[in-house]
Amino acid sequence: MTLECNIAKAKDYMARFAAEGVMNHIDGASVPAISGKTFETISPVDLGKLAVVAKGGEADIDAAVAAAKAAFPAWSKMPGAERRKILIKVAEAIEARAEEIAFTECMDTGQALRFMSKAAIRGAANFRFFADQAPHAENGEVTRTPTQMNTTSRRPIGPVGVITPWNTPFMLSTWKIAPALASGCTVVHKPAEFSPMTAKLLVEIAESAGLPKGVLNVVNGFGEDAGKRLTEHPDIKAIAFVGESRTGSMIMAQGAKTLKRVHFELGGKNPVIVFDDADIDRAVDAATFMIYSLNGERCTSSSRLLVQNTIYEEVCNRVAAVAKRIKVGHPLDPETVVGPLIHPEHESKVLSYFDKAREEGATIAAGGEKVGDQGCYVAPTLFTQATNDMAIAQEEIFGPVLTAIPFKDEEDALRIANDVQYGLAAYLWTNDLNRAMRMTDELQAGMMWVNSENIRHLPAPFGGVKASGIGRDGGDWSFNFYMETVNVSFPRASHKIPKLGG
Repeated sequence: MTLECNIAKAKDYMARFAAEGVMNHIDGASVPAISGKTFETISPVDLGKLAVVAKGGEADIDAAVAAAKAAFPAWSKMPGAERRKILIKVAEAIEARAEEIAFTECMDTGQALRFMSKAAIRGAANFRFFADQAPHAENGEVTRTPTQMNTTSRRPIGPVGVITPWNTPFMLSTWKIAPALASGCTVVHKPAEFSPMTAKLLVEIAESAGLPKGVLNVVNGFGEDAGKRLTEHPDIKAIAFVGESRTGSMIMAQGAKTLKRVHFELGGKNPVIVFDDADIDRAVDAATFMIYSLNGERCTSSSRLLVQNTIYEEVCNRVAAVAKRIKVGHPLDPETVVGPLIHPEHESKVLSYFDKAREEGATIAAGGEKVGDQGCYVAPTLFTQATNDMAIAQEEIFGPVLTAIPFKDEEDALRIANDVQYGLAAYLWTNDLNRAMRMTDELQAGMMWVNSENIRHLPAPFGGVKASGIGRDGGDWSFNFYMETVNVSFPRASHKIPKLGG
């Protein structure tokens, strides 16, 4: 498909939103905000208005929570095998509308079609994976002593709140919502205000596939009112949040009064560490893919390039060459790798680091500038001759921006890699197995890949340490969050009971 054909298709998909707006979805119905308030969502492609969005507040959250609470008894008691059937149909319905989801996501977020074309497929895969776990989600174990038999099982915790970010929102929403539904929980979803469109698609698709009304509800709005009410609401038993670390801290404080369970997938400043015995060709390909794909707007991006000083210049030259060849353009162009950043506010933040880099003494080896005079386009950028105490090495920029830092040896690499507030992911390139073992034992990260970019395995745990998060997603770890473990003890034989007052 050519860019022109794709733009024409996108106009068809966007026409519905332009005409109807993006409504909240509560108890199976598409509804405006109770206050009647709205806000606009714009496309980072040209800053044009895409749709008017319902601006939910406390009253809308209350209505959505009431719907989720009413739907919880029937959904939680439905046999897991029956929930599985419904969630498999949801996955199939997502796949049937994969193109619509991809085009909507491209226009709403600026992500390139070459990556977003897989977003719906990954979202469907999330639903399929967790659907298959639903029949045995409540299972536990049996332990025995000579006098007792203990049986454990899991029960869905109740209505939960899911707050998702603006980067790849459809896939990340399914990553949270699918296990919540599979476990028997009902959901109130607050999508990010910068990218609300595919959340509406997801709930409509799910209900068209047979998900009962009230099981999944969507309220659009802002963190200071809708988000705050969701995190404080006494009938919401847990909050799953993906976003910035400082927002996670606020959510934890807001939920403390109701002793709310929290799961946080937060920021990262992830190192990719390249030793001089590594396969440099593969390391450069992996490092550039992990920072320049998805516009660099992902928590697991390899935003710090730590290179042994013996090969530092060579690796930086290769990375700079790749950055300069990357096509920046319209997200619906099949050749585009880097599209526009999500919003002018975020673009301004990313651009501000170019001045910071110069002030701190780093060299801009590639990029370092805005592209064009329309939209939120930023050139893929490489900072070299950086040190780890610079802002460009410590702060999450969240764009197609890579900071390259030299190191001397293993000890130096570990010191630099761990000397940040974050600890989400780390990538290690070496052909020395013993070194790989030593390094991964000491790296402060929740996830590590050796001689690889980020390749997800759904049964594996996903999450970070330090300021990068609390808890783990994936496999059985997701069910541990959305479900409560209970223990029942049965007597196997009569035992002596202490007698008081006799």
